[in-house]
Amino acid sequence: MANSTTAAPSLKARTGSGVALPWRWLGLAPFFLFALLFLILPTMRIVIGAFEAQGGGFTFQNILDLNTDSIRSAYWVSIELSVTTALLGGLIGFGMAWAIVFGNLPKRLRGPLMTFSGVASNFAGVPLAFAFIATFGPAGMIAVWLRTEYGINLRAYGINILSYWGLVATYLFFQIPLMILIITPALDGLKREWREAAEVLGATAWQYWRMVALPILFPALLGTFALLFANAFGAVATAYALTGPQLNIVPIKLFAQIRGDVLGNPNLGYALAFGMIVITGIANGVYIWLRTRSERWLK
Repeated sequence: MANSTTAAPSLKARTGSGVALPWRWLGLAPFFLFALLFLILPTMRIVIGAFEAQGGGFTFQNILDLNTDSIRSAYWVSIELSVTTALLGGLIGFGMAWAIVFGNLPKRLRGPLMTFSGVASNFAGVPLAFAFIATFGPAGMIAVWLRTEYGINLRAYGINILSYWGLVATYLFFQIPLMILIITPALDGLKREWREAAEVLGATAWQYWRMVALPILFPALLGTFALLFANAFGAVATAYALTGPQLNIVPIKLFAQIRGDVLGNPNLGYALAFGMIVITGIANGVYIWLRTRSERWLK
């Protein structure tokens, strides 16, 4: 035993100074590199720029400049948009996840739905905006088909993809799949014994969901809502590519400040981004805390 232990190949490499470096950590090197270059350093630059004057030096003026009617309105519209898409995406996604877990649907549907959800939840930005414009826009495939074949003009009915509700519909394309991906494991974690025990005690299906399942799932549902809110609030490219400067939301205000125009103020843009980081950070913190609480029950 001693000889075999001694002869076992070492997992550590010795440097010239004699310091042991575990080889297994090299596999995480790309992760740390990408996190440093595209997450940590940009976040630090935003925080520093939010408290930096245009001529250099420290200042709180950029933060104070956020307290204007236009910027406050942009934040409120962004929060309203995020809450709306989180609620709608959460309700629709929960219904779809419930259907594939408890709805007695063919099991072969679950794999394709989960695969599509994994792809769609990451399909955002300019490609998603272009897809919706090409499909539902004024000259899009559906709009042209309805107008030429049936004489239906969507604009005449107030249906405009380049509007607030058009942006809501676009956001739902990735909000619903994200809800499905997150809540499906939580639904799988509901033990069959809990339902059987409730039925033995005479509970109906509604009573089981109202008094047993939903209270257990409640932290997971709230946490997922917080994550969906943060996901929508931080979406920049999709909103700008779809509506341009027509909609007064924070991402569009941010782009207007940092794009380099004469009237732009990059440091105010950093302050806007800093406010977005604070709001999304709080939402993600709530999600992590609630998810930890829900996992205690679902283990």
